[in-house]
Amino acid sequence: MIRTLLASLFLATAASAAQPPNIVFIFCDDLAYQAMSCYGDHRKLLDTPNMDRLAKEGMRFDRCLVTNSICGPSRAVIQTGKYSHANGFYNNSNSKFDSSQPTFPKVMHEHGYQMAMIGKWHLMTDPVGYDYWNVLPGQGVYYNPPMIDNGKNVKYEGYTTDIIGDLTLDWLQKRDKTKPFMMMCQHKAPHREWEPPTRYLDFDKDRVYEEPETLFDSYSGRSKAVSDHDMGIDRTMTDRDTKLVTPGNLTPEQKKAWDAYYEPRNAKYREAAPAGRDLVKWRYQRYMHDYLACVKAVDDNVGRVLDYLDKEGLTQNTVVMLSSDQGFYLGEHGWFDKRWIFEESLRTPFLVRWPGVIKPGSVNNKIVSLIDFASTFLDIAQCPNLPEVHGRSLVPLFKGEEPADWRKSLYYHYYEYPVPHRVRPHYGVITDRYKLIHYYKPDVDDWELMDREKDPLETKSFYNDPAYAETVKELKAEILRLQAEVKETMPPPRFTHGNKAFDGEVNPPVQEQPKGKGKGAGKKKAGAKKAE
Repeated sequence: MIRTLLASLFLATAASAAQPPNIVFIFCDDLAYQAMSCYGDHRKLLDTPNMDRLAKEGMRFDRCLVTNSICGPSRAVIQTGKYSHANGFYNNSNSKFDSSQPTFPKVMHEHGYQMAMIGKWHLMTDPVGYDYWNVLPGQGVYYNPPMIDNGKNVKYEGYTTDIIGDLTLDWLQKRDKTKPFMMMCQHKAPHREWEPPTRYLDFDKDRVYEEPETLFDSYSGRSKAVSDHDMGIDRTMTDRDTKLVTPGNLTPEQKKAWDAYYEPRNAKYREAAPAGRDLVKWRYQRYMHDYLACVKAVDDNVGRVLDYLDKEGLTQNTVVMLSSDQGFYLGEHGWFDKRWIFEESLRTPFLVRWPGVIKPGSVNNKIVSLIDFASTFLDIAQCPNLPEVHGRSLVPLFKGEEPADWRKSLYYHYYEYPVPHRVRPHYGVITDRYKLIHYYKPDVDDWELMDREKDPLETKSFYNDPAYAETVKELKAEILRLQAEVKETMPPPRFTHGNKAFDGEVNPPVQEQPKGKGKGAGKKKAGAKKAE
């Protein structure tokens, strides 16, 4: 009997070793680490028990950085493991993903994985390398969304975050259970305009949220690139953002619940007619309510996926990863949105659970990036890596190892200008302590040096301080080394900034897009507002 038990154990172990893990990748849009309780923001904005569960049962990364803080480019980076200049997707204005290039889903599919993509895609061509895909066109909407189901236009009724959760669970239930799988569950939330589900309209009971210390940042002593923006709570938020206008695509039942919550509060706002700093304060409170309610709905659906894995006995052989295309400003520096090399938009949340490999409750402070995800997926799946990638597998870090040659710095480059938020193109290098930044287009040629040790809120530039001269010299050399390593030549072509004219520019160039196949998932209907 003992021999029989040992033989059975051996066969089970061998089968487990032969069967690579499943992967569930939960990806959000504009999810700020400040909004997740496992990251410990001092404002304690929201409890996220299901995301926190991943942190408790896995590893929390505290320095996961992006290379170009904007939606579409980050998604292209994940597909290819390459920087924007190498994968060809620079911005959300005129870029279109070249699906003929090597991508990780193609490799995994070729090696026997079932591949599924559900939710926000936003790369302007159809997904390639997936057995099943059902994606939002363009940015998508929060309520009653049209979607594209493997090339077929469909429409659903309900709240988009929950619908993406439903579709995810439906595919998991119907998959071929003899094969390993990768599910990419990609939420629209909590992207602008931050429309909450009706069930959470009153979730915070009109709580007054603590304001960030830099809500009224004056940008004193900073580059014009920093002060001359169009992403401020004071100057950019619209009536639609602040729910003074009701969305037009609600069902009668949804609209009734919506108006019952917002209209009495909007009436008080109109009666008070706040202006100046008071208006900023009011908008901040409305923004926090709406944004956090959207995150709360995402957390619900993270929990649904984790519960399903438990119920089906899949937890032990499934790697669950949660991240976002970038971080987001929750009032810091008076901003919403992303784009900047500064901390809140540069740093994205990243949680990973891998039972038996990752020590529960681990925290990692190494500099990692979205450019590492493709290589990591392929390593987990025991597949060959993509050629000429700029990232590397994170599996050694998952195992608690500390490779001696792990990166000490990361290159960053943001291109899109002047719309939608007038953030000047800039590139730079990030280390554990410093950021050296060059704003270079179209009317600036400025450098800034941030010292996160002395100024963690990033309100001051130390570039012209003589005490930092040697640091500046070293970091400029590091930028040149990194640009050479990833093979980016400067300046980038004009089309990389989009087709919108710079101030005073005549006839900006129009970028010819690569030819995509299929119906072009991610295209917008004529006249639709451009996605952020």
